[in-house]
Amino acid sequence: MGNAGRVDILHEISLQVARGETMGLVGPSGSGKSSLLMLMGGLDTATSGRITALGTDITRMGEDALARFRRDNMGVVFQSFHLIPTMTALENVATPLELAGHRDAFDRAQAELSAMGLSDRAGHYPGQLSGGEQQRVALARAAAPRPKILLADEPTGNLDETNGAAIIDMLFGLRERHGATLVLVTHAPDLARRCDRVVHLRDGRLDTSRQAAE
Repeated sequence: MGNAGRVDILHEISLQVARGETMGLVGPSGSGKSSLLMLMGGLDTATSGRITALGTDITRMGEDALARFRRDNMGVVFQSFHLIPTMTALENVATPLELAGHRDAFDRAQAELSAMGLSDRAGHYPGQLSGGEQQRVALARAAAPRPKILLADEPTGNLDETNGAAIIDMLFGLRERHGATLVLVTHAPDLARRCDRVVHLRDGRLDTSRQAAE
């Protein structure tokens, strides 16, 4: 297989998100929304430039240090739920807390599941839960460490309209409970408009004409 070379997805992005702000990130498919979110979360590596989170430059962090920083400061929710199928809902939420050394891991996990309306589903496995319930478990897992930053990548993408609206309500609700900064990638303008600010991407660049129009 030949080497196709490096593909640059994002270009000349300069963006600041204030602490406690909610920001909607929108744009056409392939515009670089998810790539930008992955860089913000330290889940992908920038080939140039710098990314600073909570006053810390995460761009050149080693893998272990970056994993600890994410564990202690960030919650991430994806379109796919990424639950461990052999663990119950309670175990899916509690296990990352246990690995981080929280002695109250299961109590905290149960409290977050209850906040998501899943107190009676804690003992169920992902395969026994609906899509909406699985995404609520994923939200509880993201919220349980009480992160300072919440990153959500199309969290309603695999859900019907009713479940999607409920998930967004819960996402904003847990953001308010924990006072976290929220960056929401979505293709739905009405969801993005619930944020303090909407940022448009096109072809890997900030679409400043759209920002100016709004």
